[in-house]
Amino acid sequence: EAVERILERKERKARSGEKEVRREVVLLERLQESLSRGVPIHRLEFSAEEHALLKSFQLLSSKAVLYIANVEEGALPEGENEWTRRLREILEEEEPDAGIVTVCSAVEAELAELDPEERTEFLEDIGLGGACLNHVVNATYDLLGLITFYTEGENEARAWTVRRGALAAEAAGLIHSDFERGFIRAETIAYCEFEDAGSLKAARKNGLVRSEGKDYEVQDGDVILFRFNV
Repeated sequence: EAVERILERKERKARSGEKEVRREVVLLERLQESLSRGVPIHRLEFSAEEHALLKSFQLLSSKAVLYIANVEEGALPEGENEWTRRLREILEEEEPDAGIVTVCSAVEAELAELDPEERTEFLEDIGLGGACLNHVVNATYDLLGLITFYTEGENEARAWTVRRGALAAEAAGLIHSDFERGFIRAETIAYCEFEDAGSLKAARKNGLVRSEGKDYEVQDGDVILFRFNV
């Protein structure tokens, strides 16, 4: 219905001869035809121009889909039972691009009442490496094609979200437009190496920090210090 309403409005404007509106009408007609066949919009492929137009419509069915299955504690840590296995089979056949993650709401409720140390012990006792809600966050990032990089300074450390495949200059622009405009280099280290070293200064002293240019593809978990000049 949302597509139909937008299409009617755009068709009226298209009669005035606006080329941009006509492109929107063509795309909306394609979306309407797909939905009439029961195919959700997020399963279609779009050009860069179409994707920009689609984003402006803000259609719910264009969003990626993540299924969250609530299982009993006995199904942990694998999170599998006959129902989740059946759900996976259906999704593989009908919606292969959808994500699925299992949680146990009863366990999450217990975790919420524990302090951090007790929480760690509880998770170890039931064989989980982390809270189920963490798996939801990770699955969401994977589905949306997002990664995290970190910046570390004297006063604070911050995490930044960027699309997978983003280049160093683009990542720098998230922090400040001046960082991207005057980009010189990115001093980079993987988080696991950073953690072992204890600080960026110690990592640099041990020769672990790499110097990367603006075309470096940022990796999930990178710790980066951007050098710039404007």
